[in-house]
Amino acid sequence: MRVNYWLDPICPWCWMTSRWIVNVAPHRDLDVRWRSISLKMKNVDNPDHPFTGIYTKSHRLLRVLEAVRSEKGDAVIGDLYTEYGRHIHLGQDIDFDPAQALDAVGLDSKFALAADDVSWDDTISASMAEALALTGEDVGTPIIGFDDAEGEPVAIFGPVISRELEIDAALRLWDGVHAAGSTPGFWELKRSRTERAAIGFRPPE
Repeated sequence: MRVNYWLDPICPWCWMTSRWIVNVAPHRDLDVRWRSISLKMKNVDNPDHPFTGIYTKSHRLLRVLEAVRSEKGDAVIGDLYTEYGRHIHLGQDIDFDPAQALDAVGLDSKFALAADDVSWDDTISASMAEALALTGEDVGTPIIGFDDAEGEPVAIFGPVISRELEIDAALRLWDGVHAAGSTPGFWELKRSRTERAAIGFRPPE
């Protein structure tokens, strides 16, 4: 099954959910395509947002990601995103040089130049538009998309996960998310979060 996963590298919830779907993928034969969604772009009408600075830094990483995709295809993007996460969420370092991440996954450091190349913003915007056309605007990250039982594309915000799940629990969650997202007329499940994401990095409050 093809699954689209829209991410912003800075989002801790997005990172936690991405580790869940990575674990689930081989057990449910999922072909995950890692897509861009920019929290900087999404909050463009609110320049005073307290996270504007780190959203901007993360947006630069998305430019690099899309530059890599344009030349190397989708297959390498998951490894690059994982390396981003090792720096940001495990290493608590948002200011790392993108060339370090590229080198770690065997990609040419030339792609780091894309971080300051605004021409990639149209590509990021188009990716975002595809996601938000399926979910509506009142969502954040992550967004997961797949085909429903009739083969029509659907997408949902979430699931929002705060801790690593044992594989049996992870698979149950996937089956439930897929069933809910594929059900005509289903829109939302939600409850208040009572714990933080169980990783090292979180934006300043």
